[in-house]
Amino acid sequence: MTGASRGIGRAIAVALAARGDRVAVHYGSARAEAEQTLARLSGSGHTLVHGDVSDPDQAAGIVDAAVAALGGIDVLVNNAAVAPAESNRHAVADVSYADWQHAWRRMLDVDLIGAANVTYLVARHLIDRGAPGRVVNVGSRGAFRGEPDYPAYGAAKAGLHAFGQSMAVALAPYQIAVTSVAPGFVSTDRQAAKLAGTAGEALLAQSPFGRVGTPEEVAAAVAYLSSPEATWSSGAILDLNGASHLRT
Repeated sequence: MTGASRGIGRAIAVALAARGDRVAVHYGSARAEAEQTLARLSGSGHTLVHGDVSDPDQAAGIVDAAVAALGGIDVLVNNAAVAPAESNRHAVADVSYADWQHAWRRMLDVDLIGAANVTYLVARHLIDRGAPGRVVNVGSRGAFRGEPDYPAYGAAKAGLHAFGQSMAVALAPYQIAVTSVAPGFVSTDRQAAKLAGTAGEALLAQSPFGRVGTPEEVAAAVAYLSSPEATWSSGAILDLNGASHLRT
């Protein structure tokens, strides 16, 4: 799975290993954190793979390394992303044109195009093997609710959802199911300071449950959607936001 060094990605890797999968833990730059993920996985046969998914050649190298280490890929989880942060905030009234372009290029390259390229590579691997498979994309509530301070992120995740539905139709004849999850705010380590700060109460109040989601809740959904039992869910986008945003 891509983007497995911490947070939601780490929780998904742990959940997949717990059900008996051998997991390729991908990371872009945080090797030490990826090694911590690897150390938490139950079972054996797991591996680390490194590369920038936004680079087409490196994306191919990531998939090749995972295939070589695991003997094949049956499940792909596209989780690697450039997430919203103060350093890449790009509200249209507040940033320069150059910064605007940089934010859009980087988020689209990683969050959408990178995921599309890795999906292509894994799908072709499965088709060439004549094997069934599962692809799960980690999208975002922001694709539906909007991201006014991070419009490139919202657009990239909306594109990822749409891409997943296109692939669900295209890959069904090969017995490859494709689904997406759309989490709301999740209490990862990266978000701990925001939850503890002045914005914390407002974030908790977004959901009528009075809390935010956990990485483990997202991981449980991904584990189901990546299982053979979820084949008939192909094409679905599962909201995981505690009723903080409802769509029709």
